[in-house]
Amino acid sequence: MSSKVHPAFEYLGATEIATLKVNVEHYRHKLTGAEHYHLAADDPQNVFMVALRTVPMDSTGVAHILEHTVLCGSEKYPVRDPFFMMIRRSLNTFMNAFTSSDWTAYPFATENRKDFQNLLQVYLDAVFFPNLDPLDFAQEGHRFEFTEMENPDSQLTYKGVVFNEMKGAMSSPVSTLWQTLTSELYPTSTYHYNSGGEPEAIPDLTYQQLKDFHALHYHPSNSVFMTYGDISAFDHQSQFEDLALARFPEQVAKIGVTLEERFSAPKKVLRHYALDDDENTQNTYINVAWLLGENKDPLEVLKGHLLSAVLLDNSSCPMRRVLEDTDLAEAPSPLCGFEESNKEMAFVLGVQGSEAEHTDAIEQLILEELQRIVNEGVAPELLQAMLHQLELGQREVGGDSYPYGLQLILQSLAGAMHDGDPIALLDVDAALKALEQEIQDPQFIPKLVQTWLLDNPHRITLTMCPDSKLSAQKEHEELAKLAQIEAQLTDEQKQQIIAQSLALAERQALMDDPSLLPEVTKEDIPVDIKNPQATERQVGSLGVSQYVCGSNGISYQQLLMQMPALSEEEQVLMPLFSSALTEIGSAGRDYLQTQALQAAVTGGLSARTALRDHLTDSQKLHSHYILSSKALNHNAMAMSEVLHDTLHRPNFGEHQRLRDLFAQIRAGIDQGITGSGHSYAMMAALQNYSPIANWKFARSGFAGVRSIKALYQELQDTPEKIAHIADSLETIAQKIASAPRQALLVTDEQGVADNLAALERSWGQAPSDPLAERFQLHADGSAVKQAWITSTQVNFCAMAYPAVPSGHVDAPKLAVLSACLRNGFLHTAVREKGGAYGGGASFNAEASGFVFYSYRDPRLMETFDDFARAKDWLMSAEATQAKVDEAILNVISSIDKPGSPAGEMKKAFYQQLYGRSYDVRMAYRQGVISTTIDELRLLADKYFKPELASYAVLTHNGTKDMLIEQGFDCKNL
Repeated sequence: MSSKVHPAFEYLGATEIATLKVNVEHYRHKLTGAEHYHLAADDPQNVFMVALRTVPMDSTGVAHILEHTVLCGSEKYPVRDPFFMMIRRSLNTFMNAFTSSDWTAYPFATENRKDFQNLLQVYLDAVFFPNLDPLDFAQEGHRFEFTEMENPDSQLTYKGVVFNEMKGAMSSPVSTLWQTLTSELYPTSTYHYNSGGEPEAIPDLTYQQLKDFHALHYHPSNSVFMTYGDISAFDHQSQFEDLALARFPEQVAKIGVTLEERFSAPKKVLRHYALDDDENTQNTYINVAWLLGENKDPLEVLKGHLLSAVLLDNSSCPMRRVLEDTDLAEAPSPLCGFEESNKEMAFVLGVQGSEAEHTDAIEQLILEELQRIVNEGVAPELLQAMLHQLELGQREVGGDSYPYGLQLILQSLAGAMHDGDPIALLDVDAALKALEQEIQDPQFIPKLVQTWLLDNPHRITLTMCPDSKLSAQKEHEELAKLAQIEAQLTDEQKQQIIAQSLALAERQALMDDPSLLPEVTKEDIPVDIKNPQATERQVGSLGVSQYVCGSNGISYQQLLMQMPALSEEEQVLMPLFSSALTEIGSAGRDYLQTQALQAAVTGGLSARTALRDHLTDSQKLHSHYILSSKALNHNAMAMSEVLHDTLHRPNFGEHQRLRDLFAQIRAGIDQGITGSGHSYAMMAALQNYSPIANWKFARSGFAGVRSIKALYQELQDTPEKIAHIADSLETIAQKIASAPRQALLVTDEQGVADNLAALERSWGQAPSDPLAERFQLHADGSAVKQAWITSTQVNFCAMAYPAVPSGHVDAPKLAVLSACLRNGFLHTAVREKGGAYGGGASFNAEASGFVFYSYRDPRLMETFDDFARAKDWLMSAEATQAKVDEAILNVISSIDKPGSPAGEMKKAFYQQLYGRSYDVRMAYRQGVISTTIDELRLLADKYFKPELASYAVLTHNGTKDMLIEQGFDCKNL
């Protein structure tokens, strides 16, 4: 417990969780009842989050639009855009806001105390005292606008950031699948509705409904405060009280999620999703889902995770094996497994790449396998292996994607939101020990399957079929609805629409007074950077770079092989090779035995190609093939052996396994495209600027998607070709296995000796060929103008210019230029005025290119015009040194963003390996910090040459004719 308790709060207890290195303190605000959980830790990266129970009962997106709108100005900070302005004036390591199905959360993290205080003031004022200006609602939510803003005779359209965001989100088949599944599984509670908003329903939301929703849901009584780090709970509570809570003199009733009315019998549901593809065979999803109990008890939650792991973790698990092996589908469903985020949990099994007529057979397949498990049980070693995975997951110190403290907060949030116990959801050691005892009973899994699934009538079988006409139908319905509304508008109403459009445009053009907001400055930037040092060892013939950190009893081993020369065919096969290498049999074991062994002794294996740009020559590159794993320290030897067997003794003779893996890759390849459409568009625009950019586009960009589809189709047409592919994969493995290699070891003090012994025994004598021909790639630097057509209701635009590699003196300045243009011009032009969900610019050193982009964008050529106008803004008086200084903070914040303890060591190793020494990084840092507005204007003149620009867009069929007229080469994905 903290040394003192704030008088406005009562202390309810504390729990030390040694494995997580935190002490969880629990408090309650006396007047409002607001809960505060403080995860005290010896960590300077402090995290704050306030979460509110938000329970919408329609699909207008009210909770989501409110999340956007509260961040558009508040009582103490009456500026138009304090959230995005603070991103620019901060050294934060994380800033965002989330709308979940039944809560809305506002988190941030920073290592700078002054910054923490600044952000806390802005966040608390935004959440509890927002302005909720009607024009912000129109901008962020939805509004009518004429295509020619001041011409009432031009076409009426919908505009709005969330409106377009959700058009993009619901273009994803998996998002549509999940929303449909939860809607059917939860017919009467908040989960029945799309909390993000359905595009068809968003225009039904009124401004008054938004205000009413805030008044009802955004009260401290309905909130939970969660903090992490080395600031004391007392200090936090002093701020909470002074900045917000003291103004709420009473407690109100908490909002709650109602429990679902249970089915008396299972249901079957047939639904459709949009897929703009005439070839719609084998694109149906079939899922069987059960509603389970509440997520209050950590033991019940762990049982759900264990059941999911036992059934589905890898190909040796019984249900995954059945779903992979069936001829009725291409792959297991992306939604398979245990879902704990809602008040009442769920379990889902199913397939993708099937046909609607197989629904009954798939359902029967799943139920029969569950019954077989009940009758025959599962192997004790499988249970032990999955319990081992849970232990490893609990012990690992994260922080490489989200800050570690935020990961812990999110892990415990469901308990806090649903009147459960968030501390118990974190402190799972006791539950793990209890589970270890329970699995001694051979009937443990059979009983769980029987009671949770087979005897549970609250079950749906959802069949989701593709419909190639649905996108056009939705577009037609939207236009018809708009035409009907427009026909009924009076002249006065038309003028009101124009007046609102002009008022919003005027508001968007206003220059806010930045002095109203707190800030950190360049003087607050840390002078030095972290520089962990490796101990270099020679273990037999293997060079090992060893790093020691607080890894909590987990060891990380990576083997790096120099990439060998590959033929064109071998290069095309590399994505399949990397996916298959860790999923097939090895060392005389079949793939089922190998998968089981991996799960028993490691936390999984990964294999990947790693390319990194040369510091000073964009046509040169560093290239390695990296094989990685992690394990508890006592499994170091077993991990080394598995890694060695994977590379040196793979079994590519398992042709049916290769077919199944290829089918799974093909089935999943379209799923992430619209979610990351801007990344794909940027890859396409940059594709010819450097060898690495060309490789990324060809292997994992649009060209990679097409080549995998073509290869898969070829295999369908000529099944015997699998033998040739297998031989080619074997050749690749032999080339990589004989290439010069080195190792990276990250562990704690206790793990060093065992890991070094393991690496020496497995790898120390393995021969390599130092004279092997090296991997080479080339790029011609030419510009492109490409449009890629897929199923999407919005666009993703990218425009690029050739630039320089990361070691060039201009590189740090170009990074600042990208942040300056993003913050100063593109955010307003593309997002606020254009209605896209996002837009910006990025200096890409690997591609030696500078690229503009938009995300979930209703516009197309107008956005490209905005990209071109960014230079004009930079040359104007609006671009100031103050805006450059904000951009400098942005760039430094991204450079300094801390990772997990092990992640920091890995980063240090690769920086050193690829020539980013301490001196090089400090010079780059100084180049960033010293940037001036005059330098940026010179750079824009130097690099933004229209005749050299490359263009790429991910779009839909409706724009094809216009794009062809504009000179784009249109290609179907």
